[in-house]
Amino acid sequence: METHISCLFPELLAMIFGYLDVRDKGRAAQVCTAWRDAAYHKSVWRGVEAKLHLRRANPSLFPSLQARGIRRVQILSLRRSLSYVIQGMANIESLNLSGCYNLTDNGLGHAFVQEIGSLRALNLSLCKQITDSSLGRIAQYLKGLEVLELGGCSNITNTGLLLIAWGLQRLKSLNLRSCRHLSDVGIGHLAGMTRSAAEGCLGLEQLTLQDCQKLTDLSLKHISRGLTGLRLLNLSFCGGISDAGLLHLSHMGSLRSLNLRSCDNISDTGIMHLAMGSLRLSGLDVSFCDKVGDQSLAYIAQGLDGLKSLSLCSCHISDDGINRMVRQMHGLRTLNIGQCVRITDKGLELIAEHLSQLTGIDLYGCTRITKRGLERITQLPCLKGWL
Repeated sequence: METHISCLFPELLAMIFGYLDVRDKGRAAQVCTAWRDAAYHKSVWRGVEAKLHLRRANPSLFPSLQARGIRRVQILSLRRSLSYVIQGMANIESLNLSGCYNLTDNGLGHAFVQEIGSLRALNLSLCKQITDSSLGRIAQYLKGLEVLELGGCSNITNTGLLLIAWGLQRLKSLNLRSCRHLSDVGIGHLAGMTRSAAEGCLGLEQLTLQDCQKLTDLSLKHISRGLTGLRLLNLSFCGGISDAGLLHLSHMGSLRSLNLRSCDNISDTGIMHLAMGSLRLSGLDVSFCDKVGDQSLAYIAQGLDGLKSLSLCSCHISDDGINRMVRQMHGLRTLNIGQCVRITDKGLELIAEHLSQLTGIDLYGCTRITKRGLERITQLPCLKGWL
């Protein structure tokens, strides 16, 4: 007896459609009534983010999204009021407005006029007109927020961080990349150093402070005292922090990933502080820290031998430093040593001999390595990619 796909139960069709990409899910729904009903099952759309251009009114848009159980929305272009979205998506869970340059405090204020308990993630990256006024609204009405992206929102000040520290107690991830007005005072608010005004975001697990140029070692002191559950800290391009600041971070037992890329004042002494503490890092990036050299690799081997990923691009390291490090770093999976011009084939032979678990290596710009060294590296049993 011949079996046709039309004989399948709707539940089985829904399981099949769940493996399709978003565009093909929509196409399947247009085949026939049976497929449409199966394709609109909420399990098919679980975790899908709707990407929308809001240019003109579409009365069926939001009912259609809700019927499929879609609760994550990215607005690619916003030519209508943001309140149109909020009113249409009663149970919205994630709202991505990144790059909506025309979004203003006024527009956001009209949208957030009552508590939205379902919203867990809000991305306002590169919404350059947003100021502390909007953060006040967010802190008042989005108290369940766990993820807040503010990268490139250059008008935000320490007052905005005070408002966040006052209202967003459940926040787990905060991105403040290139918020140039922020200083140690604002980080103190987040870390609960001003309890009389705000409790702080003491449950933070991920904090990105990339390119916040006004931050100093005092910020790291605040972080180490108040944000004790932090797992990821990005301080790349923060030129105001120094080796002394790393001493504050060296006993943060929960920290797993630390990014110090292009922190010009970090040297071997700072790496020593990290290695001599009680850190259990799995990822460390000190690329383009030109005061980091072979001595740092010795410290890393002594106290940070649990690393899975290590980035040293453009650091002043040599084959001697590689020799001092690799014998203790058997668990290393990713090693980035691009533009380390003192590395030769000897260094690659040491890596190939001792780092058998390596899955990726960056050698771009290592001008002293030859075909012989590359052939030795490519023999690593787990290697999946190299540059």
